[in-house]
Amino acid sequence: MTDKSGIPSGVLKLLRDYKSGSLDETAILARLNATLFEDLEHSTIDHDRARRTGAAEVIFGQGKTPEQLADAFAALTDAGSNVMATRVDDAGAAAILARKPEAEYFSAARIAQLKQNSGPRTTSSIAVVSAGTSDFAVAEEAAVTAEFYDNPVLRISDVGVAGLHRLLARIPEIRSARVIVVIAGMEGALPSVVGGLVDKPIIAVPTSVGYGAAFAGMAALLGMLTSCAAGVSVVNIDNGFGAGFQANMINRL
Repeated sequence: MTDKSGIPSGVLKLLRDYKSGSLDETAILARLNATLFEDLEHSTIDHDRARRTGAAEVIFGQGKTPEQLADAFAALTDAGSNVMATRVDDAGAAAILARKPEAEYFSAARIAQLKQNSGPRTTSSIAVVSAGTSDFAVAEEAAVTAEFYDNPVLRISDVGVAGLHRLLARIPEIRSARVIVVIAGMEGALPSVVGGLVDKPIIAVPTSVGYGAAFAGMAALLGMLTSCAAGVSVVNIDNGFGAGFQANMINRL
């Protein structure tokens, strides 16, 4: 909670306690630091990010041990934040759920989350459009991320350019969204095609799907970066979270 100046209410209380003499300088400095960050030895948790950016810190789970993941997740949860962790495997999810059984794990998206506060839900939607079933995990990461931030999500899957009639049949639905996330591997052509058919911003996500010359997503990435369709922006390979988060920011403008 913050006041009209944007200062957290907990900080205001600390300042009042210091002014009244109930906290000395050493104590208030320690407590003020605790409202900004928390040192877990293996991780330093940024508790002030929600105030600065409007969204609490998100934990990137890949490369962390299950214990490190659970520690970071619990620290943010205990501070009252909504918490999301991405790239979480089954072992990491088990560790998180052991500490916070009220959390949810979306295995397809590899996301663990706990929502403790509900924000205003947007009325306009985000469409997550994927080229093939092989892109499903990245598409779900984008969709679950957008839903975490209280956006309605329209999922449209397996409408790649190899069977263009599948996409054309869904264009009226896609046009109803305010922001469109388009996910494709192989040659990465789908965002350009969608971009020529709609009047909404498109966030393109290349995936590491494809045979050898796809170079683990590099072919799709370069194709999307050189798209001839206006209004297409591109995130990194397999970065469904980045696309979902950016779509949320656009949808709330």
